Amino acid sequence: MQARIDTADTRQRIADALAMMEAAHIIDFNGHFSARTGPDRFLINSGASVRSAISAADIIEVDLDGQPLEGDVRPPMEFHIHASIYRRRPEVGAVAHTHPLWSTLFSSVGRKVEPVTMQAALLGEISEFPKTASINTRELGEELADCLGNARVAMLRSHGAVVAAEGVLEVFVLAYYLEETAHRQYLAVPLGTPQVLDAAQREKIRANLWKPHLLQKAWDYHYAKLKR
Repeated sequence: MQARIDTADTRQRIADALAMMEAAHIIDFNGHFSARTGPDRFLINSGASVRSAISAADIIEVDLDGQPLEGDVRPPMEFHIHASIYRRRPEVGAVAHTHPLWSTLFSSVGRKVEPVTMQAALLGEISEFPKTASINTRELGEELADCLGNARVAMLRSHGAVVAAEGVLEVFVLAYYLEETAHRQYLAVPLGTPQVLDAAQREKIRANLWKPHLLQKAWDYHYAKLKR
């Protein structure tokens, strides 16, 4: 059984990740980020939190039914996204639901974000959730978890994205790479047909780039910009 890890550091890292995402237009006045703290509980920013002024004090702990474990501050109504993924995938330690500008634009016209950058190789296959709705019931959460399967990323049509991975660091970096790839793909189209990396290329790149120190380098870059 996974040990419970509820620390001030985890709350601060979630707040930092959300602040960096807001600065990069990956979330807006909505969007949420969670980290598992035990088999049946997780930390997540509150539904009422102001994403452009987020702090560790806005991060609450809830159970898989969305019930606060302390106090009465409520999670986002779409906490079901996080709870359903945590129920299905014990290896997942963090989840983000984002409203990214460029990648959501692709989903709204029925086009896929393709692996046209090196960093996109880390995303893996991107699942596509066909419903355009708030994931505000357990049933919808389970449908989304089914759609995501074992993937790291799912696009919700004309809505946003979901990213699930081992921890806060990995989820933040993947969410950023998704949006960066979509933006570059958009810019490339008027110039010609973007060249998509094949499976062998993606596998080789993943082996080279999916390393903790390189993920940390991306985090540190955005964190330093945030603190300037």
